[in-house]
Amino acid sequence: MAVNLSYSPEVENLVERTREFVRDVVLPIEDEHAGDITAAGGDGVRKELQAEAASRGLLAPHAPVEFGGLGLDMSDRSPVFEAAGYSLFGPTALNIAAPDEGNVHLLAHVASPAQKEQFLAPLARGEVRSAFAMTEPAPGAGSDPSALTTRAEKAPGGWKINGHKWFITGADGAGFFIIMARTSGAPGDRGGATMFLAPASAPGIRVGRHIETLDRAMIGGHCEVFFEDLFVPDDAVLGAVDEGFAYAQVRLGPARMTHVMRWLGAACRGHDVAVEYVARRDGFGSRLGDLGMVQKMVADNEIDIAATRALLTRACWELDQGESGSDSTSIAKAFGSEAIFRIVDRSIQMCGGMGVSGDLPLARLSREVRPFRVYDGPSEVHRWALAKRVVGKAKRAAREEGKS
Repeated sequence: MAVNLSYSPEVENLVERTREFVRDVVLPIEDEHAGDITAAGGDGVRKELQAEAASRGLLAPHAPVEFGGLGLDMSDRSPVFEAAGYSLFGPTALNIAAPDEGNVHLLAHVASPAQKEQFLAPLARGEVRSAFAMTEPAPGAGSDPSALTTRAEKAPGGWKINGHKWFITGADGAGFFIIMARTSGAPGDRGGATMFLAPASAPGIRVGRHIETLDRAMIGGHCEVFFEDLFVPDDAVLGAVDEGFAYAQVRLGPARMTHVMRWLGAACRGHDVAVEYVARRDGFGSRLGDLGMVQKMVADNEIDIAATRALLTRACWELDQGESGSDSTSIAKAFGSEAIFRIVDRSIQMCGGMGVSGDLPLARLSREVRPFRVYDGPSEVHRWALAKRVVGKAKRAAREEGKS
């Protein structure tokens, strides 16, 4: 079987133009505001950066062409998203930041034509932001989505939703919400969830406090959200009733990989900063970069970068083939989230006191990438799910062997 790891000239050109945009336009704004998107102007700076990205033909590389995007598949997204992620503000500038990027993917695959016009089209163009409301306080849905407690009860002409969500990224200022609510069964059941679409202005949606977190580069915070007798019409159901958990996988597998792409770009910036530093900094009678212990950290960073890219390549190929990618995305997410943190952490160590200071971007990169080991499934959950599938396969094979 032939294996082709090259990209088309069009994608290579897009990657180069993305790098240029990030280097010349986006990085100076990030550096001026120490990676804090709110301090940089929040939605105001988002709109300015996205307008510039659109003028350069870079906006929404993942979105369907008919809605103004570039229509890239998962494999071709990888180098573009990595190039954008070189700046913490780069994904926002290209309209590929979470949660909007994952919501674009979900809507493109599940929404009705009318829903695409109402919700997907303005989201892809950057006219609005969105939020995906699934996570709940304990004992509700978190890493285990089957614990979902928010309920949607049938009402004349639609549904009434009641529930309490939290850690809802981008909720403050979102134009609309995708809401996961239970329409049948009880918390702990594997099925019975439905997705609903609702404008943020709908009566019954209340955005509460911003939950304080390490990261500062995502617009709209990570908020508590309350749904209090929120009425949504029947045509606000996204997909089919009781099929919400299946649709969540349509979103989550690709979204985990695009997270890896973006944060890998940030880790590469950290590595570049550290290599440049040790190549010119003198210490102990030589350049730091000539010392064995420093060289080991440089080499280990290179290995982690290459391994993460390779795992991404495999997972994205499977997703592009229409496969579930359950194992490959879990492997890439768990390994990538940990490798990305190691890369940034080593980069800080190589730069010593400068590494933990505000004079270099490394401290803020560490602040941003650390939560990724929790977001979109903690590493422990991915390992558990992967091991469960592997052992289950072995058990089935043993049963079949016993029958023969």
